[in-house]
Amino acid sequence: MVSLFRKIRQKLLAEGKTGRYLKYAIGEILLVVIGILIALQINNWNDARKSRVKELHYLQNIKSDLIVNIAEMQNYLTDRTEKIAAAKRILEHFEGKPLDDLSRFNADGVNIYSWQKFYQSNNTFQELLNSGNLAIISNDEIKNHLLDIEALYKKMKSEEEHFRFDTETMIYTPLYALMDLNPLVKNVEFTVSQGQSGESTPLPEDYFNDFLKSQPLKNGFVLTVLELNTLNAQMQKMINMSQALIEIIALETNSRT
Repeated sequence: MVSLFRKIRQKLLAEGKTGRYLKYAIGEILLVVIGILIALQINNWNDARKSRVKELHYLQNIKSDLIVNIAEMQNYLTDRTEKIAAAKRILEHFEGKPLDDLSRFNADGVNIYSWQKFYQSNNTFQELLNSGNLAIISNDEIKNHLLDIEALYKKMKSEEEHFRFDTETMIYTPLYALMDLNPLVKNVEFTVSQGQSGESTPLPEDYFNDFLKSQPLKNGFVLTVLELNTLNAQMQKMINMSQALIEIIALETNSRT
């Protein structure tokens, strides 16, 4: 092709057709420019396609993380709701309700003592941040939801730390000073496992007398109800935000594949 263009230019020059040569040269330049532009456009299309494939991969992984988180948070909501109910039952005895089932009372206490922190699965979001690839998510609504969920998660972790401090100060410290934990643990393990483990350790009727006279312990259970309700409200909000984000991702991946 290049050889053909060269022969045509040489023929025009040899025939003294300068005007036609110039027009031809300009036309040849335009063809080259058009060819370059087409090549660039094709390259841009390929880059955009590769970027979109990568974006969709991230979106699917984000969706998977959200599904895992929702299931885990629902388990935490159930567990923490049970702990709130247990704390309320314990407080009834602080207020004077007769303690007629020591094993049940003990089980309620151990249930609260063994609370756990929640850790979300956000590996994909962290990868996007650490790799500088967050900009690859083209839908601003998705990015904003991700950032809002992360901000709420940090708020939840702060509330958890507050609860941890109050629990250690007002429940664990006085409990360790007042009670021998060995029979408590054996008794609740026997009760929960329906006799498969632990020991049927009898608890004397006056075993919790000092326990129920402890103002720090009572305050600890009051704060348990307050702070677990706060954590549950935050977690329910995070579930709602995560479900909304899953729907947005579904629309994004279905409409722009």
